[in-house]
Parts: sequence; C-alpha cells; structure tokens
Amino acid sequence: MKARNYREMSIDELQGKLDDLQKHLFDLRSQAVTEKLENSKAVGNTRRDIARIKTIMHEVELKN
Repeated sequence: MKARNYREMSIDELQGKLDDLQKHLFDLRSQAVTEKLENSKAVGNTRRDIARIKTIMHEVELKN
C-alpha cells in the first residue's frame, strides 16, 4: 500500500494495520522456513509496509 493511503488513516487504524502486518510477517517467515513460501518478495514488501506505518505514526506523534 502507498504511504498516502496510510496517511489518510487514523492512529487507531494504523495500529490495527500494523498488528495485522506483523502477524502476516510472522506467517511469511514460517512459510519461508518450511519452504512453502511462493513469493519471496512478500517478506520484504511486508517489512517495508511496517516501516512506512511506523514512520507515519512517528510523524503524527511529532506534530502533536
């Protein structure tokens, strides 16, 4: 998802999305270990989305 889409979300929505992505990342890592991961780029993309959300949450925190 693009950063501008995350910027439109509230802090509570961002926190929920962050929790979902962290669970998804855990599942992807589990699949990678058992060699059942179909898309190897999915781990990197999920990590980038987590970083985007954390960055936006930090920016909002600094504004307040």
